[in-house]
Amino acid sequence: MSTSSETSKTLAHAAHKLGSLSPQEQAVLWDMEEHFWTSGADNARATTATNAVMVFPYPPGILQGDQIWTHLKQRTGWRSVKMAERRIMRCQDIAILTYRVSAEKPDVPIYKALCASSYLKDDDIWLRISHQQTVVT
Repeated sequence: MSTSSETSKTLAHAAHKLGSLSPQEQAVLWDMEEHFWTSGADNARATTATNAVMVFPYPPGILQGDQIWTHLKQRTGWRSVKMAERRIMRCQDIAILTYRVSAEKPDVPIYKALCASSYLKDDDIWLRISHQQTVVT
């Protein structure tokens, strides 16, 4: 049984201290996320932390670090991407973007998924530390 003191400590925890992102910061993050889809693996790598983790529908499944770039070299460069149901939240130096994506490229069926990307602000630069996709059928 928790006491009110324990509850107060829990609510004082950093995870409960939600921050906000300026419209400019939000625009930067959404632009980075769109370019993650449309600008190829080199751009995605430049905006992603070295040891990031990504979860894609199986296969390939869970990838980390250099494994990501082997996979993405063959699967980036979507011609267009639409992000709906966009949400963004911030907790200190972490921002999480969630959205429903519809992506197109030649000779491939339209790809639809629910996505989440986490970014860490380090030395005033946002870097993706995780990305996850769940296919929507």
